[in-house]
Amino acid sequence: MKSLFRQNATFITLSLMLILALGLALFCIPKQELHLLLCDHHTTAGDFFFRYYTQVAEWFPYVLCVLILLLDRIGDGCFASACQALSALTTQIVKHIFVAPRPLTWFTAHYPDIELPLTEGVKMNYWYSFPSGHTTSFFALFFVLSIMAARRFNTLAAQGIQVLLLVLAALGGYSRIYLSQHFALDVFGGAVVGMTITLVCYAIFSRFKDQKWYNYRVFQKK
Repeated sequence: MKSLFRQNATFITLSLMLILALGLALFCIPKQELHLLLCDHHTTAGDFFFRYYTQVAEWFPYVLCVLILLLDRIGDGCFASACQALSALTTQIVKHIFVAPRPLTWFTAHYPDIELPLTEGVKMNYWYSFPSGHTTSFFALFFVLSIMAARRFNTLAAQGIQVLLLVLAALGGYSRIYLSQHFALDVFGGAVVGMTITLVCYAIFSRFKDQKWYNYRVFQKK
């Protein structure tokens, strides 16, 4: 685990800074004010980008897991798949425990005079808000890619890639607030779940990294 933190220090540090900053905002700013502060900046370009970028979490992680299984080491594919599966399962369990209202439902009940800025063409959800499953998927996905990049590139290149991956994860989380599908608290919870599950999965799968099955490749080089 020490090597994981050392090799992925950039991604982990920036993720923790982001999570702590969001946690501080949640502590200092009322729920409704924070949501309006973060979501009330709609533009035509922003609507287009976040409408489609948020959907990446719905299919890309699973496509990537299959590609890793087929084109890279079987163990890495299993690791990536486990991160997505366990993070999704954890998120769904917590969602069904809290059954928290989504922003549209919550504002309608508490502040019916406030009209949230919505994006045309986005199907709105009303319940099971905490935590954000999309954010969980984004952070689990890009943390896995950070781990894989750290093994394949030199230190400077890996750090640059990790910064990019963190930005992509953060944009994924923010997309949920921008579209008023989630509150900042939901994104905070999703990021924590995604990071934590990936760390747990790494701790388990790293025990098998020297096993023959882990290093097996479907398309072995002759």
